[in-house]
Amino acid sequence: MAEPVRVRRLTDQEGQQLQRIVRRGSTSTVRYRRAIMLLASADGNRVPVIAQLVQADEDTVRDVIHRFNEIGLTCLDPRWAGGRPRLLSDDEEDFVIQTATTRPTNFGKPFTRWSIRKLADHLRRNIARPIRIGREALRCLLARRKITFQRTKTWKESTDPNRDAKLDRIDHVLAHFPDRAFAFDEFGPLGIRPTGGSFWTEKGRPNRHPATYHRTHGITYFHGCYSVGDDTLWGVNRRHKGAAPSLAALKTIRTARPDGAPIYVILDNLSAHKGSKVRQWARKNKVELCFTPTNASWAKPIEAHFGPLRQFTLANSNHPNHTVQTRALHAYLRWRNANTRHLDVLAAQRKERARIRSEKGIRWGGLPLTNAA
Repeated sequence: MAEPVRVRRLTDQEGQQLQRIVRRGSTSTVRYRRAIMLLASADGNRVPVIAQLVQADEDTVRDVIHRFNEIGLTCLDPRWAGGRPRLLSDDEEDFVIQTATTRPTNFGKPFTRWSIRKLADHLRRNIARPIRIGREALRCLLARRKITFQRTKTWKESTDPNRDAKLDRIDHVLAHFPDRAFAFDEFGPLGIRPTGGSFWTEKGRPNRHPATYHRTHGITYFHGCYSVGDDTLWGVNRRHKGAAPSLAALKTIRTARPDGAPIYVILDNLSAHKGSKVRQWARKNKVELCFTPTNASWAKPIEAHFGPLRQFTLANSNHPNHTVQTRALHAYLRWRNANTRHLDVLAAQRKERARIRSEKGIRWGGLPLTNAA
């Protein structure tokens, strides 16, 4: 049987970048939805589930996954627009990009960074290789090549010596035991404050929220549990993180599979998840805790589902207290879980399985298939 369409294994930087876009949102709806598709696929979700998650066509999801496997995160910003033939060759464009990414001081200029005007003037006056390009064309070229003004940032590379072994174990569990695979994570902190968002309304009449300066309600954390096989999300709000709330959430996961068969829970390296009580309970109840590598929490299957949860319960909201906020959150969860098993979704899953059986070619992370089932 042919392998399902799935993204290749993410690097630490790719996983953290996708996680950042899903958690914080993006000014581009296309970029945000594509990030959810890739993160959900990396977490083991199949194409029909991802299509239902982002309300997109299955072929669109497959195209995005294949495109990511070819060019990486560049696929988040598709190039749809056409235009007249280029006036600069590929070599000339590469020369412009090389010049733009080189410090001006290396060319004897008395400044530390280029402006569009300074860069265009330097290219035009370059004796060795003069290039005539207007400021707007130069700006478009830099944008097309993903060259922008950026602040220096830090990033964390996973230093876990068992990184590959942990990711291999998670991939094995998701591939061979999806009906017994679960994920757990905390979502928050959730405060009581008006939160901006988007809303359908008349032009020039945006939906407004009051400003707030006194926040005396404190915060809560949503302890979320996700069943990979059933595509079901549930959880409970707690005032604090800790071993006790984490253990209570893990017990609900064990209850979701009452037949006593071994189950696998994918979770991150928070200290509350590694306590002696949690490990002792897991051993007694046939629960294997599959920890993600350090600084690689993007590998949890539940991570992609927190983006829509934030988008549809917190964005554009003004909850008066935690009780109302919790009710709204659980109302969304009931709606989400009820629509997951929609007949159209099940039909799409059957169609996807039939397509996979007849598909030929190279699968993600695999070898060319000569005889497809």
